[in-house]
Amino acid sequence: MYIVFRCDCGRAMYSREDVISKKCVCGKTFKMKSRRIIAKTEDAQLASEKVRELQEEKYGSAFFTTADKI
Repeated sequence: MYIVFRCDCGRAMYSREDVISKKCVCGKTFKMKSRRIIAKTEDAQLASEKVRELQEEKYGSAFFTTADKI
């Protein structure tokens, strides 16, 4: 089982349910028991999709540029 949650910086993340602590890319480490759970999924693929949806909701869709378009 995987859980989806947010860091204090706003980044959506996921982790296995049995993990005790997690570190965000912003550098903050926190205990998983104190996090508010946004969603629960059965596998990592679904959790990843949910995180992607939450990130797009907050920051807009991701786009990539190539060197010839710069």
